[in-house]
Amino acid sequence: MKLSTKDASAYFAKPEPGRTGLLIYGTDAMRVALKRQEVIAALIGPKGEEEMRLTRLPAADVRRDPASLTDAVKAVGFFPGPRAVFVEDANDSHTDAILPALEDWRDGDAQVIVTGGNLKKTSKLLKFFESHRNAYAAAIYDNPPTRAEIEAELKRAGLKDLGQEALQDLSALALALDPGDFRQTLEKLALYKHGDPSPAAPADVAAVAPVSTEAEIDDILDIVAEAKTSQIGPLMQRLRGQGVTPVTLCIGLMRHFRTLYAIAATPAGARPPAFGPRRDRIIRQAQTWGAIKLQQALTVITETDLTLRSAGQTAPQMALVERAMIRLAMMGRR
Repeated sequence: MKLSTKDASAYFAKPEPGRTGLLIYGTDAMRVALKRQEVIAALIGPKGEEEMRLTRLPAADVRRDPASLTDAVKAVGFFPGPRAVFVEDANDSHTDAILPALEDWRDGDAQVIVTGGNLKKTSKLLKFFESHRNAYAAAIYDNPPTRAEIEAELKRAGLKDLGQEALQDLSALALALDPGDFRQTLEKLALYKHGDPSPAAPADVAAVAPVSTEAEIDDILDIVAEAKTSQIGPLMQRLRGQGVTPVTLCIGLMRHFRTLYAIAATPAGARPPAFGPRRDRIIRQAQTWGAIKLQQALTVITETDLTLRSAGQTAPQMALVERAMIRLAMMGRR
């Protein structure tokens, strides 16, 4: 069965022990890994791994020895409680080795948690989970976290007493950081406020927020957003020499322009969802572009991202990103 984004979030927090399995897949390996950690921890409990109720099997090992998965699923544990078998980094080349254990699954067997990358709709592995009456498939998208997801992360980190401005700053940080970095920032904030009964303030968030080591990437994003077309080429050449990948730049563009759109769409009088020392500059960029033009910019970035990920794409990827940046900068001038 296919889980929607909303239903998947609920299931990850409270999985059903009697299910055959769960497939979690998506383009962002970090997001997939975090959801996998969450669902396994909720399924087997905090002592599950210590009590050997979790078995980890790389998909490549399962392909070499398909019986290893069946044996792990059928094994009887010494400790009572739900069991899980985690199959990591699966794709269609591993399907024939994985499916027999799932097809032979019976009540009392371990639940099989499978993670994969960007599986196509025609994927045999994906179709199996989506059509199975007792298994689930959940896609993890590269979307900004919802308010519910941010609140869940706050709860997980033990952060209960937050000032409204601090909460808004954390919401802005969630748009700018990778999920793993955001979770680490919350853990640092919880430690920073340990023993301090006062509500967390923006200054506390600023004290634990990660310092960007990618200042030049921030520079190129500002150059594009401020329509400084002539500066794009030289800085792109420097970034290329430093080994920055086209995908990294495209992800940075998407996050930056999503932040600008969120600011542009903020109701009058509300606190803009921007954070840090670049806050005023980002707000000015959003005001200059406006919500309608930012929607058009996001469409350009999405098309570029899809082109980069296309198997039939033959043009140099860095040139594609640079062309998209120049196109965006020209849009910003109109």
